[in-house]
Amino acid sequence: MDVTVTRPDALATGGPTGARGWSDRRRLAVAAAVAGGVSAVVSATGSWIPSLWGDEAASLLSSQRSFGSLFAMLGHVDAVHGFYYVLLHLWVNVAGTSPFAVRLPSAVAVGVAAAAVVWMCGRMRSLRLAVLAGLVAAILPRLTYAGEEARAYAFDAALCAVLCAIVAEIALRQRPGSRLWVAYAAVLTVATYMFLYDLLMSVAVGAFLLATPGARRRLRAWAIATGTATVIASPLVVFAVLERSQVAYLAHRDEVTGGSVFEQMWFGSVPFALVAWACILIAVADLVVRAVRRRRAVGALRPRRPEVVVLALCWLVLPAGILIGSSPLVAGFTARYATMAAPAAAVLIAAGIDRVTRRTWMAVAASAVVVAVALPVWAGQRGAYAMNESDWNEIAATVHAHDRHGDGVVFDEGVRPSRRTRLAMDTDPAAFAGLKDVTLRSPYPDNPTWHDTTYSVSTAASLGRFHGVSRVWLIEYALPGHVDDWGVAALKRLGYHLTAHYEEHRSVTYLFTR
Repeated sequence: MDVTVTRPDALATGGPTGARGWSDRRRLAVAAAVAGGVSAVVSATGSWIPSLWGDEAASLLSSQRSFGSLFAMLGHVDAVHGFYYVLLHLWVNVAGTSPFAVRLPSAVAVGVAAAAVVWMCGRMRSLRLAVLAGLVAAILPRLTYAGEEARAYAFDAALCAVLCAIVAEIALRQRPGSRLWVAYAAVLTVATYMFLYDLLMSVAVGAFLLATPGARRRLRAWAIATGTATVIASPLVVFAVLERSQVAYLAHRDEVTGGSVFEQMWFGSVPFALVAWACILIAVADLVVRAVRRRRAVGALRPRRPEVVVLALCWLVLPAGILIGSSPLVAGFTARYATMAAPAAAVLIAAGIDRVTRRTWMAVAASAVVVAVALPVWAGQRGAYAMNESDWNEIAATVHAHDRHGDGVVFDEGVRPSRRTRLAMDTDPAAFAGLKDVTLRSPYPDNPTWHDTTYSVSTAASLGRFHGVSRVWLIEYALPGHVDDWGVAALKRLGYHLTAHYEEHRSVTYLFTR
């Protein structure tokens, strides 16, 4: 059954009118609220299980700074994440800094994205498609991952989904008021401050308006609103250029691969990717077939409704495509950056299901298949080491179970900052209470970067940091088949000898005594 929410006469009147129209909108609003709530719960469930990892540590430690310290840091690094850090700062002051607490806003953001997708699909096609899109958004692997990570990507998806819901209203109305264009410019500005690449959504919107005959006359208003948002966001662009060395490491990685583009950007596993791309291709093929039939029809001159599949295609392909296409020249792409287009993938998957399932039971069966192939990915995202193989929870538990008050602690400083084992202490200081951080030079709130600065073991010893310390915990980073030995030799030279060691997933914890 295909229950249409927005009827063709809405193109002339600006939306459904009368009792039926308002009833349809109420039903759609209820569906959007339910989809949003379910999506938020799906993303939040189990989000407390994985250890935090390097990028999340940057979020948490930045959010715990004073505003003065935070803004000083943003002048050197991470300006493009500054807006998110400010929001997280306000949140952790209320909710605390547990993994569940710092990840919960992301789950809520995924809920907002799902609700916006439901509203957009219902307004542009039918309540049936809206419900299907909300279901797919709730279990789409890229969104369920973003919804359990303390980073801004879930907010990118939410803001881009809200932006497209506004664009849908603009396209559906004969005379969209200036308030809709103001809302478009405002959301685009906020989205850009949340993540610089969200500004590319303006290209997707422009392409959609250009591809929709009845909406082309709105390109001038689009250009003005987009230009306004760009000007307001220009300070962030300047800072991004000045701090571009932060992502220079991407130039040394092969980020654009078949696996990253066709699987990891949105789908998380080969089985889910196969099902998802099949549904997307069906949706696109249906769009082409209907366009050909419309051209051949005698009544082809009647007003053509804006196509939700066209909007979703522009949203899915253009921002990510620009990043991928420019990557040989500018190191600026990794699969996570395409999270802003994940809701579009949900819409297209749902549109494919909608077109091949004429009866309700068929739609339910097809949806069950999608959920079934998504479930293993969702479960894997909530494993103990799901976040970049991080094992900081294990490190904290091991030290807390065996330490003594007054013990020293040394961390492997030979790896890049996001992998340093001392982040286990920075993100869970209570587990290390009573230990002496013998190599700490300057804590992160006093630095222009988001992490601590440290001395070597030898330098710390020359400063008397080991005086009176008879037991030292050394936590080294480890990979399969290789364990770092950053501090082992230096501690032995100071007269310490190894008395115990504990192997974790990506680290080894040693106890040295003298």
